[in-house]
Amino acid sequence: MRRFWAWGAIIFGVVYFLLPLAGMLNFSLKARRGEYSFDAYMRVFGDTRFQETFTYSIVMALFTIAFGVLLVVPTAYWVRLKLPGLRPWIEFITLLPLVIPAIVIVFGYIRLYNTSSWLPLTGSAMGTNILLMFGYATLALPYMYRAVDTGLRTIDVATLTEAAQSLGAGWFTIMARIILPNVVVAVLSGAFLTFAIVIGEFTMAALLNRPAFGPYMQLLGANRAYEPAALAVIAFGITWACMGLIQLVARAAPKPAAPVKD
Repeated sequence: MRRFWAWGAIIFGVVYFLLPLAGMLNFSLKARRGEYSFDAYMRVFGDTRFQETFTYSIVMALFTIAFGVLLVVPTAYWVRLKLPGLRPWIEFITLLPLVIPAIVIVFGYIRLYNTSSWLPLTGSAMGTNILLMFGYATLALPYMYRAVDTGLRTIDVATLTEAAQSLGAGWFTIMARIILPNVVVAVLSGAFLTFAIVIGEFTMAALLNRPAFGPYMQLLGANRAYEPAALAVIAFGITWACMGLIQLVARAAPKPAAPVKD
């Protein structure tokens, strides 16, 4: 009986998630009356605004991933090595973006960094891009930190650090050549999740008036019929591709002999 309910839950989940996607895919292929075609997809890919916004979001995603790695990896490493008592507080802080709406965060940014503030980031395109990158990094912080922290749990951070210091390695060498290579799978997992978040995010990019992919999707959905469905299928494909890459990287990574207990 328990097995029956387990399979029932799996089938319900598959139908719940895949049936709407199948309907959306079917609708996106009906741009040409009376037959299936890829006309909607061709119009989307041929749109210069699609190319511009998608390229902008990819660049922002790469900068956000780089900033997130530079921020999270040293922080998680130092907390685990020297400040284990602060771990509950750090975890609480990194989970705040899950409960604070993005619109609240971006309004706070606009209020603090407008043209009349002491740091007028919104007064220039470059400053607004930097502010948007910080916002994206904030939204991705729970996923990046948890991924890196989980990766650090699988290695003996203290022993590796002591061994490296006994050989004369500095902190930068320890981070770059010892810690980071051992948690690269966790970092890549967080990076793929960050990429998916940046590609589909709407609120921050729209309120900061940046030419990102999320606002383009909303604008296209308000003015077209079949193209928004095609664009949604493309966005879902990007997200699932990121999830698939996480699984491939995790499977290809060497497994540790035994995890280190806290």
